Amino acid sequence: MPRNASPRAVVTLGYDGGMSNTAPCSATPAGAVSLRQDASLIGLIGLAHLVSHFSQLLLPPLFPWLKEAFNASYAELGFLMTIFFVVSCSVQTLSGFWVDRFGPRPVLYAGLGLLALAAFGFALSTSYVMLMLFAVVAGAGNGVFHPVDYTLINRKVSAPRLGHAYSAHGISGNLGWAVAPALLVPLALLFSWRVALAVAGTLVLAVLVLCWFQRPRLALPASAPAGRPAAGAAAEGSLAFLRIPAVWMCFAFFFIFAMALSVVQAFAPEASRQLHAVPLSLVAVCLTAYMVASASGMLVGGFLATDPARSEQVVGSGFAVAASVSLLLGLASLPAVAVPLLFALMGFAAGFAGPSRDLLIKRSTPENASGRVYGVVYSGLDIGQAVSPLIFGVLMDQQAYRLLFVGLALVQLTLVVTAFRVRRVRRTVAVSA
Repeated sequence: MPRNASPRAVVTLGYDGGMSNTAPCSATPAGAVSLRQDASLIGLIGLAHLVSHFSQLLLPPLFPWLKEAFNASYAELGFLMTIFFVVSCSVQTLSGFWVDRFGPRPVLYAGLGLLALAAFGFALSTSYVMLMLFAVVAGAGNGVFHPVDYTLINRKVSAPRLGHAYSAHGISGNLGWAVAPALLVPLALLFSWRVALAVAGTLVLAVLVLCWFQRPRLALPASAPAGRPAAGAAAEGSLAFLRIPAVWMCFAFFFIFAMALSVVQAFAPEASRQLHAVPLSLVAVCLTAYMVASASGMLVGGFLATDPARSEQVVGSGFAVAASVSLLLGLASLPAVAVPLLFALMGFAAGFAGPSRDLLIKRSTPENASGRVYGVVYSGLDIGQAVSPLIFGVLMDQQAYRLLFVGLALVQLTLVVTAFRVRRVRRTVAVSA
């Protein structure tokens, strides 16, 4: 190959879901890495992912305090989260390119640093405009994690433990969502909302320091080409992954998945209360049951994700069960006590599919474009979370509670179809390194 030629890797994505690469594979061979090495890396990545989800809920648990402190409406406070996710979506797409060019470690440090800065900025804010500014900073920090995390997992964790790595990654995110209100609300009650946010910033900063001291574990060379191709060729090469149909099917999958998750988090518990006369004390339990069961499902699903050939079947069966539960909640006459149990079953089924879902994306990802692919694919999460309330919120306003659950079931069934469509659209493509 001429010295200045742009190296190219031909990635074969066949109907059997396998992936071959004419270039030497950088994935760690099975047995070459000890369990302890894999576990420590998975734990470190999981901790960073926990911080990402924790930071997504820095403000919502404190809305009652912020409303009074800044004389803001709930609509204005909710707009802060819109800012957060719009910025996160944009940065997530871009950060995939940064990960592939500079390696995941410096991008991870930048993300953690921005989240810490945002938390301290929120704590010191004296106006609504300042909150908006630091919502931008927080969204920028949050946007780097999925391209960073999955690039490290896919390129450093040994193949037999990939399913467990995906499982631990998903569980850590759920724990982050759970930790935020459990930490922030008591601190706000005992001291003030400013103290709560300052403690949150300190926690994020501590994780950044830990990742700095553990930097050898996070070391990974960038996958940018060593030569200097022409600017046009470089741009075309870096965007070549966008020609892979499976990438866009994976994007669609996460967009739809985020819509379903948003319905469960925002509207389904209240719709269940209206349909089945669920007491307020049990309404709060519904979402908790869903999240805890989802984490348990991810743990079990990690064992099934060790076999790449069945990832579509696992994903499809998980969301088929979730859709069946949604229909049951919407159309059946149920005792109130059964509702949290059904939420738990739905959460377990969705979590069960999670690790295989991540493996499904890996099988559609060229080795030299991991960060870019995950950046684009996971931006579907932010977009789906922004779109879903606009659709299902109308159903809630119209008191169409049964129709809301039917709609949720249809969304979940669409995930089943999309998972199998990902497999069908895989094909051989040439992706420039």
